[in-house]
Amino acid sequence: MTSAVVVGSGPNGLVAAVLLARAGARVTVFEAEDQIGGGTRSGAAILPGLVHDHCSAVHPMAVGSPVLHELDLGRYGLRWRLPEIDCVHPLDGGTAGVLYRSVARTSAGLGQDAARWSRLFDRPAASYDRLAEDVLGPLLRFPRHPLLLARFGLPALVPASVLARAFATEEARALFGGVAAHAFLPLHLPLSASIGLGILTAGHRHGWAVAAGGSRSITDALAALLAELGGRIETGARIRSAAELPPADVTMFDLAPGAVAEILGDRLPAPIARAYRRFRHGPGAFKVDFAVQDGVPWTAEPARRAGTVHVGGTFAEVAAAERAVNAGRLPERPFVLVGQQYLADPGRSAGNVHPVWTYAHVPAGYPGDVTEAIIAQIERFAPGFRERIIGRTVRSARGFAAYNANYVGGNILTGAKNAQQLVFGPRATLRPYDVGVPGYYLCSAATPPGPGAHGMCGARAVAAALTYLDRQ
Repeated sequence: MTSAVVVGSGPNGLVAAVLLARAGARVTVFEAEDQIGGGTRSGAAILPGLVHDHCSAVHPMAVGSPVLHELDLGRYGLRWRLPEIDCVHPLDGGTAGVLYRSVARTSAGLGQDAARWSRLFDRPAASYDRLAEDVLGPLLRFPRHPLLLARFGLPALVPASVLARAFATEEARALFGGVAAHAFLPLHLPLSASIGLGILTAGHRHGWAVAAGGSRSITDALAALLAELGGRIETGARIRSAAELPPADVTMFDLAPGAVAEILGDRLPAPIARAYRRFRHGPGAFKVDFAVQDGVPWTAEPARRAGTVHVGGTFAEVAAAERAVNAGRLPERPFVLVGQQYLADPGRSAGNVHPVWTYAHVPAGYPGDVTEAIIAQIERFAPGFRERIIGRTVRSARGFAAYNANYVGGNILTGAKNAQQLVFGPRATLRPYDVGVPGYYLCSAATPPGPGAHGMCGARAVAAALTYLDRQ
């Protein structure tokens, strides 16, 4: 019987384990922490019954993930919930860019930019399920839908700052810029529009969903399926060297590339070891979860009904903040993401006390406390927010790195998504999952298609591994 080992139990590692077990392998997952799930963990850290997601929280890429759909995780308790409004980007003066799942409804709220938004997203969103076959995988391969990918890919090649200039209104520019900033990149760089376009297109097709009960529900469903297939998970089992790996026909690493280089040591071909050790990590995140009485009193009324609120001001302000953190400086007004998952999933609240999930972009490894800067940014667009806070819990950039070793310097994307790493992954190759040792594969978010709870990095790595096994 084929045997397989998976190191790391984030969504990519668990998807890889499930697919290998389904293919008939005897699978063991080793997780260094006491709790499985990587970035898809949740808990009640402030008040009993008040559920906060530890990291990954809103899932426009996961709800439409081909592999998660194929695995039918609803049979194991996973339920997706959608807010009335997907995302709002408030501006000073009470106006806002408002993102709905519907392209038409979003466009209708953008005034003179209505036609531009529709032209950019109508066709790709309608065709997203086919487009996903190409964009949720390595970019350097012959696509299944070349014309569709070309129409989507041309705008994605340009800097976000260039694409933003196509919009006439600040609402549309800010709405696009806030989503593009999810890449933690300076918005003037080539390909910096790509992640924003991908998230927006996926969201217009499937919505910015949350998992009922918290992101841990994704983990729980995958773990239940793995157990049904006979797979095992060992927690508190940190793998530090190749000598600690049991013999297996296939070994998967849901780890940052540098960690793989440390584990495998001189077993790695020298050029690959150098590439893994040179792998770049981007800026960090500083996270504060709040317990808020009666919710956030946003001045822009649509923000009170939105699952996600981007707090950063104009496109120019967001771009300046992203330039600063990439240069190692904390801006006075950092870009802040606010999650109001309880609006789609009311069971996360405790009466009229609601969990509000936030994080700010900060320089890699930033040692300071950014709590007050986050509160001040929210207060700017929601006066009175401070008075409604009845509890909080903080995770700094360094705290993120301790929480999950893949988040080097607090970089929750498992690597900088600059042009080179976005296209190639950890090294320049047409085989980004292959670590250069027969039967060993990298399946973390450092590989294409990158971060998110979609599990597609794990699925793509398993496809490569099964091809290898068929040839043995």
